[in-house]
Amino acid sequence: MLSEDLELELIRRKRLLELQRKLKEKEAAKESVEEHEPPQRLLDRVFEGRAWEVWNAAEAQYPKVSAKVKKALIELISQGKVKRISGEQLMYLFKKIGLQVRLPTKIRIIESGEIKTLEEKLKENRL
Repeated sequence: MLSEDLELELIRRKRLLELQRKLKEKEAAKESVEEHEPPQRLLDRVFEGRAWEVWNAAEAQYPKVSAKVKKALIELISQGKVKRISGEQLMYLFKKIGLQVRLPTKIRIIESGEIKTLEEKLKENRL
């Protein structure tokens, strides 16, 4: 009986050591990815659509808050919790934290196969 208990204890300890070793390897691999890949590249990997347009506007309008959001996003991306972020999702995120990100709006008109801005169209009508 005593030898069986000892054997079980040894097996448990071996298993525990193996799990700890795997966990350390996983953390080291995650840290090496973070060290080698700059934050801009991490964001570039997950941003899609108009996400960069929204991000640049948010950074220009709210630099302090967007720095904190960037840090949180990078952490989530590194942990594998975030795979893709669209411009709409990013806009919604900023709205949920109380920031109204304003994007430049342009109205364009197609006339005779030619794209004109609203400003150009109004100038034409005045002449």
